Amino acid sequence: MLSRVASSIYWLNRYIERAENYARFIEVNLNLTLDLPRGTTEQWEPLVATTGDHENFTVRYGKATKETVIQFLSSDAANPNSILSCLVAARENARSVREIISTDMWEQVNRFHLMVRDAVSHGLASHNLHTFLTDVKAASHLFLGITDATMSHGEGWHFARLGRLLERADKTSRILDVKYFMLLPTVAEIGTPFDIIQWSALLKSASALEMYYKRYGRISPDDVSAFLILDATFPRAIRYCLIKSEDSLHAISGSEHGSYQNQAEKRLGRLRAQLDFGDLEECVADGLHEFLDQFQEQLNGVGEAIFETFFAPRPIHSTIQRGEAQ
Repeated sequence: MLSRVASSIYWLNRYIERAENYARFIEVNLNLTLDLPRGTTEQWEPLVATTGDHENFTVRYGKATKETVIQFLSSDAANPNSILSCLVAARENARSVREIISTDMWEQVNRFHLMVRDAVSHGLASHNLHTFLTDVKAASHLFLGITDATMSHGEGWHFARLGRLLERADKTSRILDVKYFMLLPTVAEIGTPFDIIQWSALLKSASALEMYYKRYGRISPDDVSAFLILDATFPRAIRYCLIKSEDSLHAISGSEHGSYQNQAEKRLGRLRAQLDFGDLEECVADGLHEFLDQFQEQLNGVGEAIFETFFAPRPIHSTIQRGEAQ
């Protein structure tokens, strides 16, 4: 497969997943504002901080308010990571590989793009924001189902799954980080109904509340962290994402599990092993935020290695010279 084609499929799926996860970021805060006790100050700046776009936001908007953060993350065309920008980029990537993806995939990307564009053009007022976020998540799920059902599960499909799951692992870690930044006023309030409300909202944002209750029952911060970081069967858990990402990476490279042929496999295998052979206490020994911050850096390293291994342009003169020498 051409590196250009592989890159477009990979990023098409990353952008679709990113749009869905930004909808989840906004939704978790909206849920919190509905459930928090009266007089509690709403916190919107943590959402910008955890996305990594805090500097860009501050320059353009200044103070973080509900209105400015929602606009920045959902409908700001100048923010390359907003929901609108993600769908514009996803559609462009899909267009460039129109002959590779299925017609159903192409049509769903177009429907998704038009739905977001139309919603933004009519304004995302508070009364329809929840509907918009729900529609974004549903459209992303539909694209995933269509991809799995209508695209041959060959190299292109594995690049699609690799991009989607690496993006999901990153955003699950950032959803957890939102809770870290929303610290309680006092240590004494940990374990109170206020605290439980926050952890429940976090699980809802990852569509994990029901599966969590089936596994653990009562809400516990340590159990929530363990479930979203270390669970090997829940589709939005970080470890699950790394397991399936590594499966796709080996399928693309043709290497056996337990070995590696390139830096991408080496870095991803090392990162997965840390979760396979560690427990929550070891992972967060230096603090949950510190672990998540380090994890995001390592995951960025995996992404860089994937680019260098599969997508980066290669000079052709060396190939020509070898051919002439023969």
